[in-house]
Amino acid sequence: MTARAAPVGERAVPHRALITVCAMIATLMQALDSTIANVALPYMQGSLSATSDQITWVLTSYVVAAAIMTAPVGWLAARFGRKNLFILCLVGFTVASMLCGVAQSLPQMVVFRLAQGVFGAALVPLSQALMLDIYPPAMRGTAMAVWGMGVMVGPILGPTLGGYLTDVYNWRWVFYVNLPFGVAAVAGLALFMPKSPTNNALRFDWTGFGVLALGIGSLQMMLDRGQDKDWFSSGEIITEAVLAGLGLYLFLAHLLTAEKPFITPRIFRDVNFSASLLMMFAVGVVLLATSALLAPWLQTLGGYPVATAGLVMAPRGIGTMVCMLIAGKLASRVDPRKIMGFGLLLLIWSLYESTTWTPDLDRWSLIATLVVQGAALGFVFIPLQVVAFATLPAPLRTDGTSLLSLFRNVGSAIGISVTSALLARNVQVNHSELGAFINPFNRALQGGGAAGHMMDPTRSGGAALLDAIVNNQALIIAYMDDYKFMMLTTLPALLLLFFMRRPGTPPASAAAEDGHHAAVMD
Repeated sequence: MTARAAPVGERAVPHRALITVCAMIATLMQALDSTIANVALPYMQGSLSATSDQITWVLTSYVVAAAIMTAPVGWLAARFGRKNLFILCLVGFTVASMLCGVAQSLPQMVVFRLAQGVFGAALVPLSQALMLDIYPPAMRGTAMAVWGMGVMVGPILGPTLGGYLTDVYNWRWVFYVNLPFGVAAVAGLALFMPKSPTNNALRFDWTGFGVLALGIGSLQMMLDRGQDKDWFSSGEIITEAVLAGLGLYLFLAHLLTAEKPFITPRIFRDVNFSASLLMMFAVGVVLLATSALLAPWLQTLGGYPVATAGLVMAPRGIGTMVCMLIAGKLASRVDPRKIMGFGLLLLIWSLYESTTWTPDLDRWSLIATLVVQGAALGFVFIPLQVVAFATLPAPLRTDGTSLLSLFRNVGSAIGISVTSALLARNVQVNHSELGAFINPFNRALQGGGAAGHMMDPTRSGGAALLDAIVNNQALIIAYMDDYKFMMLTTLPALLLLFFMRRPGTPPASAAAEDGHHAAVMD
């Protein structure tokens, strides 16, 4: 009888530590660049001659491109080989980063950020699939905790690093910083990453990819431009909404009826994995939206300088790192669903606390809430990875990691767009409602003395001062409403825990497929 080949993770992998470091660098680079420009946006706005609405395209163009190009990663890895694709994407990402640093106009920046997103899309799913392959099942909880630090801590620490680089040098260095790390990661993977097979017979499903890109791209354009175009009173927004619905519908129909779609439908039969996709979407909505909201809140309402704002945000990342390590250790001993539930409750509480923030909030109370928020994300993310891949066959791992990244990126893009649109709309609504109290019958404006004279609405100076006060209060309330929206978005995620099964011994069919996959890899 021929002995069954051991799965990849159960065999000794040479230079495992070095491969892990290189995979972590790639993950961290991609995750950092989703938020590292947040704090620098006001400085970029002046250099690139952009409006406050237009400059957000620097964030959303990257996230949308990454979301669209994440879906075919599994096919590309099988067709061209995981190692070849990994190195190509790292080189392209590093070059695109340097081009972003030298951009002289907003259109140039958006194009280069799109290229960054296209090449960066594969980095996270490829690094995760690589980690799952080189570590045995008993060590995967810890391995996912180490890998997850790059995915979760990158977006959280991005504004801190971006604030420091912008303050000490200028905003262009938030992109130049990728060069040494990109070169080091490419060299390490070229030297130490095991070769992977290629399959020249594979044909790409252009129809499925095209309608998916149409759906995601149109949806993001609708969310980005809806506020400026007054939503469905605009023909452009109606067209984008129709194209988004049509694209997503055609993708689902094609997925279920095509002979060889680029995403195999059987991956969705795994209940744990399907529930994890929805959970990852909810985490994605909160992950980047909170960072995108916090940076301007600290600078506009809190009055923090750019470097200080970055430092204040850093403890959130520390909370995430610590709790990821704790969750990684607990994942193999405690039901991961309970850890996720605890993390979701912490996240909901921290978002509720954020709805009470005002500019006079003391720094330590703010930091304490951010630490809890970071800890909550750490407790959710690691057990989520364990549950998602516990029963998924090895041949589907690369597709699985790309889908998880896709749902996280789409959630992040939607979270940023929706919270930005709600913020702009609610500021206008709140300003209108509060402004109604500025009238001759308001006793607060009838007093004499210097204060009454300064706020006299019949004087141009008094009217300007009152408008600034009303606008500030409207902005405070609008931020509160955004955090309330994210809290309500997170609540339904608790229900997904009841659809997940506790990871145990993989079914015989999954084990057999793992063995077959290992034999093919050999």
